[in-house]
Amino acid sequence: MNALAGATTARPPPAGSYYDPALDTDVIKLLPADWKVSSDEVALATVLGSCVAACIYDPLVKLGGMNHFMLPDAAPGDGSARYGAHAMELLINGLLKHGAVRARLQAKVFGGGNVLPGMTLDPIGTRNANFVLAYMDNERIPILAEDLGGNQPRKVVFFVRTGRTLVKRLPAAGEIAKVERDYRSRLSQVPVAGSVELF
Repeated sequence: MNALAGATTARPPPAGSYYDPALDTDVIKLLPADWKVSSDEVALATVLGSCVAACIYDPLVKLGGMNHFMLPDAAPGDGSARYGAHAMELLINGLLKHGAVRARLQAKVFGGGNVLPGMTLDPIGTRNANFVLAYMDNERIPILAEDLGGNQPRKVVFFVRTGRTLVKRLPAAGEIAKVERDYRSRLSQVPVAGSVELF
């Protein structure tokens, strides 16, 4: 008799994921300008300062996705996912391509904290938060939950099959603000070319 008969085979973890014992699930981490769509038993996670993450899902087909964008408006000809309009388009089109129906899409939005010191006039966090709210309104995608603004960074975990989200306010913005400043500085010095960005 075959010793393996009747045995169930474990499903391999999604590519690029790691197992988080506290969440008891596989997790895929998103960095700035990333986006991901999945129907796997997986959570998407990111850390936000002034950036915004939109979590959008279709509850009927248990499919969801997340993006992480840095700025609301793109320079002409720059189709990078670091900009809100393009990041939203990529995420929504990715969901539709994998079987979501536009009329069923629901959203949860997070971030837009004003964590960069010295930016008091039209701060980027506020602009990002206002952008995502206006975008969802224009696209008629209902926002079921939001945690935007303030001055603290956040960690967001989104369970793509259920739409469940966890948000943790982080105590200090120093390191996140430094990462955001450094990344923006590099972006301003590197011409847009191809689809690969060094981070």
